[in-house]
Amino acid sequence: MTPIDAESAWKLIRAIRHHGCKAPGVLKAGLHIRPDGRWSADHAVTPEAALLLDMLLPLACSSASLVIAQIGQSLDGRTATVSGHSRYVTGYASRVHLHRLRALVDAVVIGANTAIQDNPQLTVRHVAGDNPVRVVLDPNGRVPHHCHVFTDGGPPTWHAVRAGIAAAPGARRLALPQDAADIPGSLLAGLASRGMSRVLIEGGGTTISRFIEAGCVDRLHIVVAPFIIGSGRPGLSLREIDTLDDALRPQCRSFAIGEDQLYDLILARAGRPRTST
Repeated sequence: MTPIDAESAWKLIRAIRHHGCKAPGVLKAGLHIRPDGRWSADHAVTPEAALLLDMLLPLACSSASLVIAQIGQSLDGRTATVSGHSRYVTGYASRVHLHRLRALVDAVVIGANTAIQDNPQLTVRHVAGDNPVRVVLDPNGRVPHHCHVFTDGGPPTWHAVRAGIAAAPGARRLALPQDAADIPGSLLAGLASRGMSRVLIEGGGTTISRFIEAGCVDRLHIVVAPFIIGSGRPGLSLREIDTLDDALRPQCRSFAIGEDQLYDLILARAGRPRTST
């Protein structure tokens, strides 16, 4: 039988994401998948296909509710220069990986700064798959209404803003609470109530950090590129701690993606443990 190649593996992963481990074609392909995403095959699998299955089956096989965050950074933990230039911190293979993550979720969330500085499309144009709904987290209504996500005629866009602020023309409005600490949970609840329970928090670092601090992230993908910026904007920025006993120590898997290294951290929405008082 012909070995399972990367294209076939990606097709199977997408089928499992929508139909579960008994998706049509999975058994026919000779794959046996455990609920946690571990797998075995009855015949040959190419190295590229095995990498995809190892990285992405745990996401595709997860429960209906999943929040994953992804951030790309340099070796010294920078996501952009001081001026905000960030194209491209990571390599092409890592960008393809990000597009695969988009294809495995219902909605992708970016913060106002990312929308303003990067003006992304948030589509899956580098891979086969369905585009997610796009969500711009913009409590104070700072994002210009001419940004791609509001004007390109692509996938639906939700504009998440506080009371009294209108959504961009062409976007759907999602109301946010006044208290910033309540925003991550409120946003996810609002999306889930509209059938979007699998969510990718894509950026930037401040937005991802707030969702982690709120205990709202199940898995965190950190992609590290092998170069040093030496200054500029940091990746994650969580609250200060006194000792390393209070550091997050998640389960971790790692994979080489081109020249970059991916760290798949299992946070399970635990949040940072609080120090005793």
